Parts: sequence; C-alpha cells; structure tokens
Amino acid sequence: MHQGLGPKIGDGATADVHAWASGQIVKLYKPGVPRAVSIHEARMTRAVRAAGVQAPDVIDDVTIDGRIALVMTRFDGPTLMQLTKDKSVSYAEAGDVLAACLRAVHAAAPPPDVPRLRDYLAHTLRHARAPLPPRIDSGLLALIDDLPPDAGLCHGDPNPGNVIMTPDGPRLIDWVATVRAEPAYDLASAQVLLTELAPLVADDPERPRAVNAALQSAYARRSGMTPEALAAAMTPFLPVVRALALLGGAVPALAATLTARLERDFPE
Repeated sequence: MHQGLGPKIGDGATADVHAWASGQIVKLYKPGVPRAVSIHEARMTRAVRAAGVQAPDVIDDVTIDGRIALVMTRFDGPTLMQLTKDKSVSYAEAGDVLAACLRAVHAAAPPPDVPRLRDYLAHTLRHARAPLPPRIDSGLLALIDDLPPDAGLCHGDPNPGNVIMTPDGPRLIDWVATVRAEPAYDLASAQVLLTELAPLVADDPERPRAVNAALQSAYARRSGMTPEALAAAMTPFLPVVRALALLGGAVPALAATLTARLERDFPE
C-alpha cells in the first residue's frame, strides 16, 4: 500500500476515501472504475466550486497501487448519516439540513461545464453496458423532453451520507452526478434513494424514509411551495432517477428492483 495513504475514513459504491496529507483526503476509486469517471468528477467539482458552491477543492489526480484517485481538501466532521444513526441529530433536523444545502445549490448559477440532464441521460443510455429495452429508452427521452428546461444547478445525489457536518456548517460532497435541471430533480433523487433503495439495505428501513419525509417538508417550507405542489413537480423525474441509478451500477444488488420499477413506469 502507498506509504502516504492514511486510514480509511469513508467508502461508497465506486470509491474509498482515505486521509492524505494535512487537511486533505484522497478518493481512491475501486478497481475497474474507468479513468473517465475521475476526470468527470474532478471537472464537475471544480466547476461548482468556481460557481461559489462550498464544494471541496480538487488538488491533484494520482495513481495508487494501480488505482486512480483524486486528492481533495478535507471537510472535517461526521456525515449527517452518522449523526442520524447515533441519534445525535433528529430526522427532522437532518431533513432541514439537507433542504438548506439543496436550496443553496439551487440558488447558484449553473456553470456551463455542467451537463444538461437530458444530455447526461442520453449519454448514459447510449453507453450503458446493459441497455434498457428500446421502449424504456424512448419513453425516458420523450418524458424529459416534456419537462421544464434544464435551467438550474442540481447536486444529483442528495443524501445524508453526502453531507459533512463541519464546524463551519454542513458541506455537500460527491459532485460526480451534478447536472443542470429543475430543483425538483434533486428532490426526486432523494425520494428514490431514501424511500425505494436505502430501506432495502439500511439497518433501520424507517430512518431513510423519515429523513426524506422531513426533507420534502422542509424544502417545501423553505421554497414557499405547498407539499402537494412539490410532489407534483418531482413526480415526472422519478423514472429518470431510477434509470440513472440502474445504469450507473451504483447499487448492483438493487438492479432487479429498479428494473421492475422502470417496467411499471413504461409498460408495453
């Protein structure tokens, strides 16, 4: 193992996070992850940081024992997920923190380097290792063409594990899925992750559901929308989120669940 690699402090579907030099972490991608993923994540993270969003700074890209990696500035603190697990933060508080983070992202001007949701979806469909049935492909693209223009900035993967609770306030990490889309896309992403996927693998299935309910309520309140209007705005994005989660391969064990939902979304 590389002598500069510190202890493991986090892990995800595509990468492990280790301590690096003082004030830095290294995101070490798992074997088989293409270099294009790290290049894209570095570009997206730099773009949103340049737009004024409090994202980490990408310092360097390195190779460690044959694995690609990104060196970034470190946000010190536990994740919001850790704090909800140990009951240090209530579900209502966690939902409000997530809502505040998303409102800040949605208020930022979207950088031109960040892809439009439709382009991101079309690229993902085109390069999928296991393509979806043609009717689902065409249904997804037709659906997204009927949605509002991709005008705003979205994180793309808002969940308590991607929020670091630093002494200076909460900070969002993992910007690889950021896109230009309506804010409702982020709320739809949270809905799918926290109510359809996370409960199937969480130690307490009710925790992600409760955090999502609190997030949706807090976001509606902060944005001046009724909960019903927010639900109506995000509902058309749900099949898009399911397709991207499936094709991204982030949760292989849940592929059958996502496929079944898409089959229901686009019946023959």
